[in-house]
Amino acid sequence: MNNTMETKKVMNKDLILREKLALQRTTLANQSTFLAFLRTSMYFLIAGLSLKNLLKVENSLLIEIALFIASLVIFVFGTVNYLKHKKSISTNKKHIGDYQLEYYKL
Repeated sequence: MNNTMETKKVMNKDLILREKLALQRTTLANQSTFLAFLRTSMYFLIAGLSLKNLLKVENSLLIEIALFIASLVIFVFGTVNYLKHKKSISTNKKHIGDYQLEYYKL
């Protein structure tokens, strides 16, 4: 009986570690996704800024404005997405404590 309790404690301890590592990976993935949105937004911004100098197009001002708006929309969407997932990740961190409480009860 003592052996099964020790095995259960080790399994719960492993579960806590596995959960913490999974949340860290998820946090890093969320940050990486935000940086990808930021990079894409900056590409659109640079395209809008350099359009007038590189190409002699009749309605370049309209294209520049469209690129600036696209850049802003991508940036705002990426920021909202990042904050939404960050809140969700921090909410899930609370559930790890449930495993800790279960572990310490034994």
